Amino acid sequence: MPIILRALPAAALALAVLCSLAATPALAASTDAAATALRPLKAFDAEYRLKVKDWPGATLTHRISHEGRHWLSEMRFSIAVASGQERSRFSADDEATHSLHYYSGYSLFGVGDSYELADADIDTLDRQTALVDLARRAGRENCTESAPCDIHFVDHRGRDENFEYYAAGTRQIKVPAGTFEALTVVLLDAEKTDRETRISYQPDYPGLIVDASYWKDGKRETHITLTQLNRQ
Repeated sequence: MPIILRALPAAALALAVLCSLAATPALAASTDAAATALRPLKAFDAEYRLKVKDWPGATLTHRISHEGRHWLSEMRFSIAVASGQERSRFSADDEATHSLHYYSGYSLFGVGDSYELADADIDTLDRQTALVDLARRAGRENCTESAPCDIHFVDHRGRDENFEYYAAGTRQIKVPAGTFEALTVVLLDAEKTDRETRISYQPDYPGLIVDASYWKDGKRETHITLTQLNRQ
């Protein structure tokens, strides 16, 4: 899959090569149920500016919506020579997020492919659901730079992948859509130590990315910034 299309799910999301991720770390020890409950979901429509090295910039749309008993997360982008989309249906409660169905497709110069996973094909979480799940968990576990949490997810073909992550703190970030309080999560590939993905989430809207970047050999390869937000 071309690199700009692999950047589509941004995330978990993770950018360019990592795509979106699913986190399944142990929660920090606590007897307070409210302290360990995952962040509640909220619907939104967002647009990001996607910049991938050696490719023209693109607008990436991102929608999370509530559909009866389940949720839908969907991302799309299109430029002159390429287009792509990725969507997932999932359920969520205070303790977990569960994948129900996943679809992704892309086209480059009129040639493309698509992938689909049913819940039975997904051992952990799919990439779109994982983007949301990581945002719901981040900062609520004892995941530090010296002791990061493990991350498990399946890619668009259903293949298992494993990474690590830690929360790098909360700060205000100014982007074209405004100024937001954002929690930054750092994603690491233990087998490729020269690579790092940083995703800054808006905690009140799990899955909403304020700013994200993918780095290789100390150079930024991919960058996403929030340009427009419509809260539902």
